[in-house]
Amino acid sequence: MIFKHFRLASPSSRTVPQATARYLVSKIAKLGTQVIVPYRDEDEARVFKPMGDLGQIVRMEWDIRNEEQIAECVRHSDIVYNLSGRDYETKTFDFESVHVSGAERIASVAARSGVARFVHVSHLNASATSESKFYQTKALGEERVKAAFPNATIVRPGAMFGYEDKLLNSISISPWWWKLNSGKTQIRPVHVLDVAQALANLMPSSDLASRTLSLPGPSTLTHEYLLDLVSAVTLRSTHSYVPEMPRGIATQVAKLAQGVWWPLMSPDEVTRRYINDSEVAGDWEELGIAPSEVEPLALKYLRRYRTSETYTDPVEFPTRPSLTTA
Repeated sequence: MIFKHFRLASPSSRTVPQATARYLVSKIAKLGTQVIVPYRDEDEARVFKPMGDLGQIVRMEWDIRNEEQIAECVRHSDIVYNLSGRDYETKTFDFESVHVSGAERIASVAARSGVARFVHVSHLNASATSESKFYQTKALGEERVKAAFPNATIVRPGAMFGYEDKLLNSISISPWWWKLNSGKTQIRPVHVLDVAQALANLMPSSDLASRTLSLPGPSTLTHEYLLDLVSAVTLRSTHSYVPEMPRGIATQVAKLAQGVWWPLMSPDEVTRRYINDSEVAGDWEELGIAPSEVEPLALKYLRRYRTSETYTDPVEFPTRPSLTTA
């Protein structure tokens, strides 16, 4: 059995690709790979422990600002996956410190440590000219990673759905945040297991080094349609009674929400609710994957929001609307 090391970067709780990491670890561990998983929160790192044989999943405490700890994590690694990211800012970690300087630091240390392969997970909408600071720093982080590790592979997934997602679950719990922009914002949701498999498929192949791979979902859907889909699956129509919140008010509410210690909607997330997903072509075929549509999996992830009386009722999916490009 061939053993390789790879590394996952997870600088904080509630990171953007955090759920992706657990599925990626599970898939690669099945190949007999030894996995180094850096962590900050012991409670969140426990989920990785049963994913492999004894000693196969090695958890190491780290800080994205500490180069010595990063070097210890990537030491002897053949491939490094950087999945670190934040979808909201705190006093300790803002977007720049994680997406830009943090990503650059990880790539630089990996290069100095002699790591052969580096995979950096970004976002489908990464753009230096974006209105969103999140997307801006994602784009700048890609540039810094490429400068530090020239043959790095950049992976750009779209918004992911799955058990722990911030898409279907968020729509079920807080539908009013998805009615911004009258629900007309267009996104390309992708299944988290498809993204994890795509990342795992990169491990044995060096042909895609130095490439930027886009992983959007197979269909472009509006927030309005996703609201209707969640209502149809959960058999609840709460969102139909919720009025649309003006953007200015939503931004101010999100700013006030930053005063509590637990994560709530951030002002930049409000901005992202008005940005359509990039219409670039997907690179799934090169990775040997056919991405999944959201409807066949919606009941699997949303059944828990049904009542006991409707738990086994059948689902009638809403009709997809025709989309027009502005």
